[in-house]
Amino acid sequence: MPFINEMLPETAEAFGQLRNSIFKDSFLDVKTKELIAIASSVLMRCQYCVDVHSQRAVAAGAAKEEIAEAISVAMFVAAGSQIGWTNIYGENVYDKIFEKDNDKEDGCCCCED
Repeated sequence: MPFINEMLPETAEAFGQLRNSIFKDSFLDVKTKELIAIASSVLMRCQYCVDVHSQRAVAAGAAKEEIAEAISVAMFVAAGSQIGWTNIYGENVYDKIFEKDNDKEDGCCCCED
């Protein structure tokens, strides 16, 4: 964050304090928090964040297998979110698109058989 450090030092300091207040042993230990951060970073598509949090997780005692599982959890959430988006307002978009009894009057004139 060199640019933010230079341009907005107070903001950079607040961000650092936020990080320090979160990434310490509390109800969750640091290793668990870093594994959560890895999964979150995957979902945010931040390669830099995945790298940093993976290094920190290893330093906190995480094994490769634990990091792989954290990533697989993120993959599952991402996949599930793509399935669920089609159910909007309690109605499946594809059910609406493929209704068998659509009136031809409501259709596009150039798409009739």
